[in-house]
Amino acid sequence: MATLAAEGLTFTALPLASPTSDEARAAVLANPGFGTHFTDHMVVIEWSEGEGWHDAVIGPRQPIALDPAAAVLHYAQEIFEGLKAYKQADGTISLFRPEANAARFNASARRLAMPELPESLFIAAIEELVKADAGWIPSAEGASLYLRPFMIATEAFLGVRPAKQYKFIVIASPAGNYFKSGAPAVSIWVSDYTRAAPGGTGAAKCGGNYAASLVPQAEALARGHDQVVFLDAAEHKWIEELGGMNLYFVFDDGTLVTPPLSGTILPGITRDSLLALARDEGLTVREERYSLDQWRDDATSGKLIETFACGTAAVVTAVGRVVGRDGEFTVGSGGPGQLTGKLKARLVAIQRGEAPDPHGWVRKIA
Repeated sequence: MATLAAEGLTFTALPLASPTSDEARAAVLANPGFGTHFTDHMVVIEWSEGEGWHDAVIGPRQPIALDPAAAVLHYAQEIFEGLKAYKQADGTISLFRPEANAARFNASARRLAMPELPESLFIAAIEELVKADAGWIPSAEGASLYLRPFMIATEAFLGVRPAKQYKFIVIASPAGNYFKSGAPAVSIWVSDYTRAAPGGTGAAKCGGNYAASLVPQAEALARGHDQVVFLDAAEHKWIEELGGMNLYFVFDDGTLVTPPLSGTILPGITRDSLLALARDEGLTVREERYSLDQWRDDATSGKLIETFACGTAAVVTAVGRVVGRDGEFTVGSGGPGQLTGKLKARLVAIQRGEAPDPHGWVRKIA
């Protein structure tokens, strides 16, 4: 069976021999958690040198066959994205800014010497999967279908050079809350480790960045915290980002600050959306460096009244407590602030079709 054509490709739909039963799916959707359950289908598109993108398939989610010498296993040529499908107020299904994910995916591909994927093909692949697994979208408040497009180098060879064969794959997972604690505000550990350095891959969404964050993240969890915050590599004083989220700082005069995109910070799509929404509200937002010492002093004096983290998975999450080897401090009341809640509500309402979409961010799926 063939479906939508994009960029000269036709998606071939393979039969699903053993679909998840309605009862089993309902049990998962009642309490999906985050990233632990997966839908029935996946999309796979091949790329090879001289042929480009070819053999687009949507079929059963299943293990990937890889040669032990596949380049991804030895040289870490791998990138990914994260976005969500939502049930809209009118019963339709939508994506939020998938074009931005497609653009960031290609920026990551360029940094890791991987082939770029045409934007229309990226979006078509995601829409194919969402339509096939629409029954997996949770209806609970705050829940969604998390989508994970990724690309890996599959050529079998040992040698340091870009691979000549790749797979682009999309899988999906019903998602509830990202933070298991469910706390209204998270506690942050200031890491001694460095996430990214100038000239590195900090602005790319690649697995190696996240692998490097696992030890400091484990250290934070062992100390009773929810997340870890990284400082810059050069001076180890400037706030950069959390393990996988951007940060905003809210001051008593109504202004906001977020660290600038200097090449060491992932350009978050939620971060960019909140920039626009804050400016829509007439707020002053500055993209400038902000140090750990400033964060501590401003929180202690009361000048800083809120801090929040943002990202696709967690959306917007208040930061209540910050702890490092030199001491700790509380931000505001230690719970969610008024502006944090307002911006989150505004963003979620747009994503779910409950408020006007002045920026044209929502893409409905037929």
